[in-house]
Amino acid sequence: MNLKISKVTENYPYDLLLLADETIEGINKYLFDSEVYVAKQIDSSISIGVFCLRHINTDTIEIMNIAVAEQYQNTGIGSQLLMESFKIAKAQGYKEIILGTADCGIKQIRFYEKNGFIQYDIKKDYFTNIYDAPIYENGVQLKDMVMLKKSLFRPQI
Repeated sequence: MNLKISKVTENYPYDLLLLADETIEGINKYLFDSEVYVAKQIDSSISIGVFCLRHINTDTIEIMNIAVAEQYQNTGIGSQLLMESFKIAKAQGYKEIILGTADCGIKQIRFYEKNGFIQYDIKKDYFTNIYDAPIYENGVQLKDMVMLKKSLFRPQI
């Protein structure tokens, strides 16, 4: 699918952002410190995907949120968004890109690993500490966050 991906600084697509994060308050904790990109079909003005990139340090940038409208999931758009995030991060001189997802999000973890990420850490009790009320995904309470990373540059041999 041909997408137009562009950076936005207002009119954020909260409907999409809420697909990957539980609350607007949670989203607002990182949104305004992030670069936000939306994806639209070439001939449409409707956002069908979004991702947020936040500077961590001179070498590392983090994907704080990445989401695709439900009717477009499993069509390759998520991978296109990841590829664009890699391109942007490399152009800005970052060496690695990281992200976190729920430990029970097996489908998401598999998706990220298929796109070159590797697991490197687990933040114990992340979801139970950060949110006031328990959050459930597929009937399982979210507790730990799995951290994944991808190198943006191949080492020289």
